Amino acid sequence: MTHTPRRHLRIASVLGGLLLTSLTLSLAQAADPEKEEIKLGFIKLTDMAPLAIAYEKGYFEEEGLYVTLEAQANWKVLLDRVISGELDGAHMLAGQPLGATIGFGTKADVVTAFSMDLNGNGITMSNAVWDEMKKHVPMENGKPVHPIKADALKPVIEQYKAQGKPFNMGMVFPVSTHNYELRYWLASGGINPGYYDPAKGDISGTQNADVLISVTPPPQMPSTLESGTINGYSVGEPWNQQAVFKGIGVPVITDYEIWKNNPEKVLGVTKDWADANPETHKRMVKALIRAGMWLDADNNANRAEAVEILSRPEYVGADAKVIANSMTGTFEYEKGDKREVPDFNVFFRHNATYPYYSDAIWYLTQMRRWGQIGESKPDSWYIDTAKQVYLPAVYQEAAKELVAEGKASAADFPAADEQGFRAPSNEFIDGLTYDGRQPNAYINQFKIGLKADSVQ
Repeated sequence: MTHTPRRHLRIASVLGGLLLTSLTLSLAQAADPEKEEIKLGFIKLTDMAPLAIAYEKGYFEEEGLYVTLEAQANWKVLLDRVISGELDGAHMLAGQPLGATIGFGTKADVVTAFSMDLNGNGITMSNAVWDEMKKHVPMENGKPVHPIKADALKPVIEQYKAQGKPFNMGMVFPVSTHNYELRYWLASGGINPGYYDPAKGDISGTQNADVLISVTPPPQMPSTLESGTINGYSVGEPWNQQAVFKGIGVPVITDYEIWKNNPEKVLGVTKDWADANPETHKRMVKALIRAGMWLDADNNANRAEAVEILSRPEYVGADAKVIANSMTGTFEYEKGDKREVPDFNVFFRHNATYPYYSDAIWYLTQMRRWGQIGESKPDSWYIDTAKQVYLPAVYQEAAKELVAEGKASAADFPAADEQGFRAPSNEFIDGLTYDGRQPNAYINQFKIGLKADSVQ
C-alpha cells in the first residue's frame, strides 16, 4: 500500500506577496527526510485510525513520505519488529515504549512523540456473568445505572470460588492500557487482580489474585469468550461491540468511565531510529496530527467516512455497523441499550495527540502498583523516565510547522511554554486524585496494590 508522493506543500491563507516569498524560501530550505520509504505496523483496532487517514488522505505524501501500513499478528510481534528494524515505527500501546525502556519483558529504548487517541476501550462480560452481575446493579427505568462498578462483579467471583472454579479474564498485553484499566476497575470494587514478581521470574501477574488475567490478541477476544475459555475481557474497539453484535456478551463499562479522557495508543519508534531520522520523524508526526484533526473536525462530521475506511480488510476488517457503534459517538452496552458517548473515541480534541509526561507517569505508577516495577523508586525516577521516553519537543516542532503552513492554528495546540503535565485530576471511577508530579503519593492512596516502598 503506497502512494506516489506529491512533492509540494500547500500554503493556506498567506497574505501578501512578500510574506509568501519569504515563507516559500524558508520551506525550500527545509531539510529533506532522511528516509522516504517507511513501513509502519498496526493492530486491527479502531484506534489505528490516524494511520489509515494519514495514508488515505495523502498527508504522508504531502510530507514526502512513501508509507506502507502493515497489520501485525499481536502486540509482541509488533514491538519485536520495531526493535529489529523490520518496521520503522508502529501504532503501539502507550505502555509499550515505557515497558521496553525500563526492561519489563523486552529491553530496548523506544520513544514516542505522538499520542494516537484518548479512550476507546471497554470491559465485556459473558452473558452468563452479566446475568448474575445484573442482580447487584442499580436500575432506573428498567435499565442499568452507569457507570457499573466492579462491586457488582465481586459476588459473582465469590460464587465461582465457592464452586472451586477460576474466574478468567482476557486483556491484550501485560503493559497495555487494557490491563491497567481492568485492574484499576477490579481493585476499585475490592477485587484483587494479582501481582507480578519479575525478580522471581513470575510475570503471570496472578499472585494473590481473585481473578486470573491472561493475554488474548484483540481480534480473538469474542471467539475466546464464546468458547468459554474466558469469562470476560478488556479490549479496544470494535471487539466489545462485536460481542453485542454476535449476542455473546455485554460490555459493562468503558474506559472513559474508568478514567475520563485517558491516553490510549502512541506512535512508537526506537530511540536509535528517531536520532537517525529526525526530519522523517517530525514529518510523520505532522501527517498524523492532520489525521487526528480530520477525524475530530466539525463535531465528528467525518466519522462516517472514517468508518467506511476502517471497515476495509486491510485496516480493521470488521463490519462497518460494528465499528460505527462507537466511532460515531454512541456505545451499545446490553443489546438495544445504546447510549450517547460523544468522546468514546477522541483523536485530537482535549490535546489528545500531545505526549504529556504525566500520561507516561500514570502508566509507570500502575506498573509499580502491580509489581512490574519490583522496587521503590523516588518521584524523580518517574519523571526522568517519562522524559526519556516521551518527546514533546518533536511534537511542538511539527505543530509549529503546521501553523506556519496554514494547516493548523496555534490555538489548536498546548501553549508553547507547556511543561508536560496535565492538571491534577480526580476523574477516575474511585474518585482518587492523580497528580503526575507526585507519583508516590498517588500510589499510596490505593487500598489494593503495592505501596510505593513495598518489598515483595
